[in-house]
Amino acid sequence: MSSQTRMPSVPVEELEKRIGYTFRNKKYLTTALTHSSYANEVKKGIVCNERQEFLGDAVLSIVVSDYIFRHYTHLPEGELTKIRASLVCEKSLAIFARSIGLGEFLILGRGEEMMGGRDRSSILADAFESLIAAIYLDSGTQEAANFVLPFVKPELDNHGSKVYKDYKTTLQEIVQKNPEEQVSYVLVEESGPDHDKRFKVEVHLNSNVIGTGEGRSKKAAEQMAAREALELMGE
Repeated sequence: MSSQTRMPSVPVEELEKRIGYTFRNKKYLTTALTHSSYANEVKKGIVCNERQEFLGDAVLSIVVSDYIFRHYTHLPEGELTKIRASLVCEKSLAIFARSIGLGEFLILGRGEEMMGGRDRSSILADAFESLIAAIYLDSGTQEAANFVLPFVKPELDNHGSKVYKDYKTTLQEIVQKNPEEQVSYVLVEESGPDHDKRFKVEVHLNSNVIGTGEGRSKKAAEQMAAREALELMGE
């Protein structure tokens, strides 16, 4: 059976039901599902999902960046970048795509179909990004965010404990087990012009330095100092 006859057998209305969004302009959804292997095979003005994938990647990045920026205010830029990278990578996107059975709806060329393209991680990840773009083009950023965030939030809750940890709070909780111990943070260096300041902070346990950190704000430097202290403690 060719991929051209496969679409009617799996109506797009079923996918819309799964994702909780109904398209006003169905062409965006059709494009999101159309792999380049099918477009190359048919060669009759068929548009594949590659351009929408490009846009979806950007929309995904801004949605995730905005969310983690607002909800992980204690983390510096470097840690936020790690979080975002873990959420927008091919592995994560393929997992998201499989969770809604996106592979069932893909329009593939015969060769790609025979080679198992419906469950190929790279194809699923690209289609998921293109689906994000389809929603964005159809309704804008807020609807795209409404679609993306339910996938992202569980990943943050379930898999990010080490990356997303509030290091200062964790260190304080450990130290509080010994009431005679006191933690303090000391700014030891400040450098750079006003628009690009760098701060260096030491974290002291009583009078002993147990960690040093640097960042673009005092708060970020304190978090990095606490992280180093926790690493030295084996936490």
